[in-house]
Amino acid sequence: MKQLLILITLFPIFIVAQKKDCLYDFEEKTDSTYIKSLSEKLVYEKVFGNTKEFIQFNLINNNGIPTLSFQQLQKNQDFIPARCFDRKSKIIFQLENGTIISLLSANESTCSNLTYLAEEKSNIRLLKGYFLFTKTNYEDLKKSRVTVMRVQYAGETKDYILTDELQSEILNETLHPSSYFINNLECIE
Repeated sequence: MKQLLILITLFPIFIVAQKKDCLYDFEEKTDSTYIKSLSEKLVYEKVFGNTKEFIQFNLINNNGIPTLSFQQLQKNQDFIPARCFDRKSKIIFQLENGTIISLLSANESTCSNLTYLAEEKSNIRLLKGYFLFTKTNYEDLKKSRVTVMRVQYAGETKDYILTDELQSEILNETLHPSSYFINNLECIE
């Protein structure tokens, strides 16, 4: 009976101590470097007529520094203006609990690349940037869902709503963007 009581007491500790299965896109450990990267996840999708916009995240641990990789893909038959990141760019998250979290740019200066797909008669713009977490905001992201993401590009700011459930038309699957950090941050610690 005493052993059963000890087992029942310790059972919640065992459940909390187990880490979720993390699938890494890339992991390398040498004498001087340690990098691990999760695969990209779609967090925003907008399809309206000929206009398509997608935002993907992936989390990276680069020698102990947690980093968010942000990738934006825009597709349209009309011309798409360039967007850029610079040292002043930020990604600001508003959490469900009311907290505001800012990630700082690790980019010098980078702008979206324009590609033309002749067979579809479409323009495509791709922008990729890296953003750093700070110690003061890191823990809140593991506990509360994101409701709004504000991206401060060089010269422009745009807000995106991150929904609890996203039915992706392109990937044909259901995703949970607002819980992205809750579900993935522990994988890069």
